[in-house]
Amino acid sequence: MARKRSFLSHSNPVLSEKAFQETTPTPTTDGPIVTAETERMTVAGAVNKSFLLGLLMLATAVWSFLNPSTTFLWLGALGGLGVVLVSVFKKEWSPWLAPLYAGLEGLFLGTISAIYGGMYNGIVFQAITLTMAVFFAMLFLYKARIIVVTERLRAGVIMATAAIAIVYIVNLALSFFGIHLPFLHEGGLIGIGISLVIIGVAAMNLLLDFDFFEKGEQYGAPAYMEWFAAMGLLITLVWLYVEILRLLSMLNRD
Repeated sequence: MARKRSFLSHSNPVLSEKAFQETTPTPTTDGPIVTAETERMTVAGAVNKSFLLGLLMLATAVWSFLNPSTTFLWLGALGGLGVVLVSVFKKEWSPWLAPLYAGLEGLFLGTISAIYGGMYNGIVFQAITLTMAVFFAMLFLYKARIIVVTERLRAGVIMATAAIAIVYIVNLALSFFGIHLPFLHEGGLIGIGISLVIIGVAAMNLLLDFDFFEKGEQYGAPAYMEWFAAMGLLITLVWLYVEILRLLSMLNRD
């Protein structure tokens, strides 16, 4: 049981140890009984769900990109956050919550892309290309076992992600008083360096997402966890894309 418990200590707010413990019975937890007749999570199923969510997000992103609106921006950002929070407590609703999240995030991404695209010509295409390049590069590194998701790596990524989250929360709180943390979203070598570190941490989270897909199948989680895992991967990709977009804006600005 020690090995199963440890690999699920995930930094993604959706993909966590508790996610499987609440849906799959173990000698130390109570949860819905997964019998031999119950459909179980598979890697192929999670990949297919990720592809479907990606298409849905792309459709709403294109719509909001062509029709940018601050309403779409805030609806996507706050609505997406709300859906994620609900999914943490109602994982069995994931087949409905995950598509809703994808649609809302598409509205957010389309609008923010339109804003940046209006300021810097070609930046959106560059950000999309770089995001996909990072995704496939990390997938290759994971599948080829060039980078193995060990306990030490997992702990490091978790701590780095938590640190970044704390910084963002503090910056958001201070922004209500007209104060912003220096260098976080500014240009210059320090700002660019910070942005590169954040992108690196986001990229490393992809490795944990891939590992979650495989371990979910091994753990015998119920099939609806495929939607839950796919939504977790989408969260990381959205974060990665936005950070790359910000980095490119800094480079263009300087």
